[in-house]
Amino acid sequence: MSKVRIIEKNGKPAFAVIPIDLWERVREAAEDAEDALDLERFDRDDDGFRVPLEVVESVVAGMHPVRAWRESRGLTQEALAEQAGVSAPYVSQIESGKRIGAVRTLSRIAAALEVPLDELTREPGSDA
Repeated sequence: MSKVRIIEKNGKPAFAVIPIDLWERVREAAEDAEDALDLERFDRDDDGFRVPLEVVESVVAGMHPVRAWRESRGLTQEALAEQAGVSAPYVSQIESGKRIGAVRTLSRIAAALEVPLDELTREPGSDA
């Protein structure tokens, strides 16, 4: 068993000096407990929406979010346009950056892709 040294101040225990191997075990146990609490908090607050790594990497690399999500969902521009009730050339113009896309249109595209609208309004090349 490890030797713990107690240092008193005014007759009461004030500090404990412990061997480094015991400290490492205590620190590791505290970190594990903190990780467990973080995971519990994440599970409780989880809304269920996940951004696939391929989408994140594509947007960070400069791809328009509409295209990144469309490709992630396995859709052609024509299929997405049909589901969103817009024209395929309009989808193409949004993806290429020639048009920004009206909020109403982007909302319809977001619904077709089953993603929150803010996922489609991120700047290509951003990691936010």
